[in-house]
Amino acid sequence: MKSMLGVRGVVMMVALFAFAATAAWSQQPMEKATAKTAPHDYPTKSIRLIDPFQSGGGSWVVARLIGQKLFEIWGQSVVVDNRGGASGAIGSELAARATPDGYTLLMATASTMVTNPLLSKVPFDPVKDFAPVVYTTLIPLIVVVHPAVPAKSVKELVSLARSQPGKLNYASAGGGTISHLAGELFKATAGVSMLHVPYKGGGPAIIELVGGQVQLQFGNMLIALPHVKTGRLRGLAVTGARRTSVIPDMPTVSEAGVAGYEVVQWHGVLAPAGTPREIIIKLNREINSILSLTEVRARLLSGGAEPHGGTPEQFGDHIKKDIAKWARVIKDAGIPPN
Repeated sequence: MKSMLGVRGVVMMVALFAFAATAAWSQQPMEKATAKTAPHDYPTKSIRLIDPFQSGGGSWVVARLIGQKLFEIWGQSVVVDNRGGASGAIGSELAARATPDGYTLLMATASTMVTNPLLSKVPFDPVKDFAPVVYTTLIPLIVVVHPAVPAKSVKELVSLARSQPGKLNYASAGGGTISHLAGELFKATAGVSMLHVPYKGGGPAIIELVGGQVQLQFGNMLIALPHVKTGRLRGLAVTGARRTSVIPDMPTVSEAGVAGYEVVQWHGVLAPAGTPREIIIKLNREINSILSLTEVRARLLSGGAEPHGGTPEQFGDHIKKDIAKWARVIKDAGIPPN
């Protein structure tokens, strides 16, 4: 049995906040129906929270945690439905086309709403097709390498990449995701050449990195940090503007030698456009209360994630500003479309 589990089993066992598997949901009709839910009765049945990546990634961790807490509050199950593919576009479209009644939600990320739509043609509008609910978490990425990679700092990684142009490879959660953009921005800023290896989510990517199939990753801290702590991966730097309290001795990429480099990931809940305002407000209120719980804050902060919260309007403004910011970064860095 141990031999069958291998690296994949080890990785999934250390994923934060693992919960029991839930039954799969059937494919929803692509045409959006009229919402029939009476907002004051909401919720009266199970809620589907779509995570548009394969299980095991950072969005999966946050979705499971919030879903469990909503169940404890309402007594209605929240099923996290992993619909990976097309760098989050498949699951995101499924959510966008769902009935706007509050029973299908999306665990959105900067990858699905910002970077992928900027680099690829996606079948939805990240602003017009969704109603913002709440900005849940802000998290820097972490530059992690397999222990076999002979680089113990960002400067050594840059030197290694320059000495072997195009030979180092880095994993991402998929083309157009924030982890892909982090790698491309690193290449452009540091002046190095590395090979991009896309996966269908951060979970599969980290599994392959731990197994030695790829050499490095700009990974979500929620899933990468446990492997740094156990020595399965080596952390070199975090990608935010400042150091993180969970690993205060680890420098930022910018202070470690690649000046001006900054990339952060975020997660948040969206509903299909047209969802009743009363339902949006109710979801926002409950998830904000969840994010303020000492237990939840401790779990997220221990993984390097910063609980956020706020109003639906603040989240919507953040998405629009992030789209404008990354459009400039992509243009200035000369990052090609997918």
